[in-house]
Amino acid sequence: MSNHFDNCHPEDDRNHFQTLDGLRILVVDDDPDSLVLTTFILESYGVETMTATSALEALEVMKHFTPDVFIIDIAMPEVDGYSLIRKIRTLNPPQNQIPAIALTAIDSEEGLDLALKSGFQSYLTKPTEHSNLATEITNILSKKN
Repeated sequence: MSNHFDNCHPEDDRNHFQTLDGLRILVVDDDPDSLVLTTFILESYGVETMTATSALEALEVMKHFTPDVFIIDIAMPEVDGYSLIRKIRTLNPPQNQIPAIALTAIDSEEGLDLALKSGFQSYLTKPTEHSNLATEITNILSKKN
């Protein structure tokens, strides 16, 4: 029996994103399935991942883990992704300068605008293709340099 992870990325696709090897990414999502899938995709590209299931947990993780990129779900209980990225942008360097991707199930122009105004550099809708995620990571890191 095949599972839905079997064809997450063909080897020839991975060769286009070798720059992801060794990156450190903090994934913040309250949905366990989405968290597992996103982490699986990232790790298949050689990314070191840390996870958090809430904004408060993410801020705790950041005390001992400095990522190269944040991937943050928007719709989380208590503190949403917009509020979390605004809080991160008030921290001291280097945390406040780390690029961030908003990951959301809601695809809207208003959501994109709010994400960019809140401090995200990119906005992806769930579920996202593994190559789209890798491309966005590559894009925001190239803009940072």
